[in-house]
Amino acid sequence: MNFIADRLKRIKPSMTVGINVKANALRAEGKDVLVLAAGEPDFDTPLNIRKAAVTAMEEGQTRYVPGKGTPALQKAIQSKFLKDNNLHYDLDEIIVGVGGKHIIYNAMMATINPEDEVIIPAPFWVSYPDIVLLAEGKPIIVPCPEDQNFKLTADQLEKSITDKTKWLMLNSPSNPTGSLYSKQELQKLADVLLKYPQVLIMSDDIYEKVIYDDLEFSTIASVEPKLKDRCLTLNGVSKSYCMTGWRLGYCGAPKEIITAMNKIQSQSTTSTSSISMAASVEALNGIQDFIGEHNQAFVRRRDLVVNLLNQIDGLSCLTPQGAFYVYPSCAGVIGKVTPDGQKISNDEDFMSYLLEREGIAGVHGAAFGLSPYFRLSYATSDEILTDACARIKRACEQLK
Repeated sequence: MNFIADRLKRIKPSMTVGINVKANALRAEGKDVLVLAAGEPDFDTPLNIRKAAVTAMEEGQTRYVPGKGTPALQKAIQSKFLKDNNLHYDLDEIIVGVGGKHIIYNAMMATINPEDEVIIPAPFWVSYPDIVLLAEGKPIIVPCPEDQNFKLTADQLEKSITDKTKWLMLNSPSNPTGSLYSKQELQKLADVLLKYPQVLIMSDDIYEKVIYDDLEFSTIASVEPKLKDRCLTLNGVSKSYCMTGWRLGYCGAPKEIITAMNKIQSQSTTSTSSISMAASVEALNGIQDFIGEHNQAFVRRRDLVVNLLNQIDGLSCLTPQGAFYVYPSCAGVIGKVTPDGQKISNDEDFMSYLLEREGIAGVHGAAFGLSPYFRLSYATSDEILTDACARIKRACEQLK
């Protein structure tokens, strides 16, 4: 007898989570594995944020809280949107969830009807298509090649829109590529979207503050204010504030969508932790100096990894503009044979070979919708990154 719902046949487990679990299991067996698959900073949550959590507990802020966020947190989010993005959201246009993924899940479940289409540029964060499928929607994957810096063009967008299109998903800086949409690029997309009033836009800005080289961050609702009443602007504290385990994401969106999302949340998680909310108030309102310090380390690591990877025969790597991932091409090793006689037929084969041969855990490009590439996180020490690149080089040199 089958007890499992048919809807689960539409999706697969998160590939990034699965690879991390496999790599950590190998470590637990005593194997020497360098895990470069995790999407989180290696820095501790800043002290002022941790202290705010302790204070909240000592003051008894341990009871139920409003699902949409405490008044203090909603006001901090409102202030953040206005200060950083020149976006004004009323408090009933803001909601807090159990991480950014939860915000996306609630939004899709609240808005998608069967067969509604969601345009997703590839490479994409692995959960986008599966969340759409769970909501009974249809992901429309648009490949964005390397010569476009992995970004969607206005022409591609226009050709992808149909009378069934419900959402466009944008992520900048991107996971997995680190590509950043400029204000001009967003305006070109906005010009297309203005012609199609039925299309909603989800702007995943979770890496907003993790950008480099004096580049400027822009979000589409502020670039084109006429689209604001169709935009869901997503953010959270996990990446910029090193709070992945605190599980807190948030968004600003039209009141109708926020109300629907809150309805779903009221019958599922209700809210994230009251302590996480208190800590996030301090994150958003408190000192921000550490973000620049962290980014300096990320730039150094980025440049180290890009330089070393580009010295490896068979690999090539663009320089990311944000986030903390590289997305190198492994086209030059496809078709080669391992010392054990196994043919490298695709990027998944290559990553399996790196894990088994040299203990390098990364994520193959097919998981992000565009091959032949792979993603490595450089949110770890220079020593580990140098060692990892040396192992990758050694593994590539052994291919015939």
